[in-house]
Amino acid sequence: MIRCVIFDIDGTLYDYQRANKAGMKAIQTYCTAEFGWSEARFEAAHKAAYDGQYEAAKGTASSHSRLIRYGRMMESEQLPLTHALILDELYWSAMLEGAECYEGLKQALEELRAAGYRLGIGTNMTAYPQYCKLRKLGILSDFDFLVTSEEALAEKPAAGLFERCVAYARCEADECLYIGDEVKKDVQGAENAGLKALLYDPEGTRHRAGDLPSEKVFENYEKLPSLIRKMRQ
Repeated sequence: MIRCVIFDIDGTLYDYQRANKAGMKAIQTYCTAEFGWSEARFEAAHKAAYDGQYEAAKGTASSHSRLIRYGRMMESEQLPLTHALILDELYWSAMLEGAECYEGLKQALEELRAAGYRLGIGTNMTAYPQYCKLRKLGILSDFDFLVTSEEALAEKPAAGLFERCVAYARCEADECLYIGDEVKKDVQGAENAGLKALLYDPEGTRHRAGDLPSEKVFENYEKLPSLIRKMRQ
């Protein structure tokens, strides 16, 4: 029986690609105005900083920190670090402005809460921006707990993050359902930790035929409550 439903955030509750594009556009515009960088010049500097950050902090929450990334950009380009903080603020302002809940999500959360399910979040990333995203989406108060890889000291698909989620869920792992947008990190990671899992795939592009059985994939949040009820039986 399912007693707790745990969600990923980015790409699962809102369109991350759309929101990230808005954030990246904001910082590119700043770099063009302040440093005279072309789009190609900006992309090269950003990629170098991203690659270096990821290699140095792979498997940790700090690999996602925008401020660390922009600090690396400024250091590499021998530019004042004051710009890193400005870039971080610009990115998150534009990114959050572009974040909107996927259609049907809020109603699905309301139905699940009314049905008595405990609701949680299990996500890679540092805690502060993830709280901010949920607040911007207007659904922060819908959840009973939030676990980030910063707190768990483990990144999906590692079991540590899912185990921390189960501890907050106050039930057994096989009574938890994890919902995410990536096959390996979310579905396989959760199942390897003993949880049940579903893939949210609104456009049918997040998995290949044969990767997952059809009953583990859904494309519309309006269908989620009834799908969970069937799994609960």
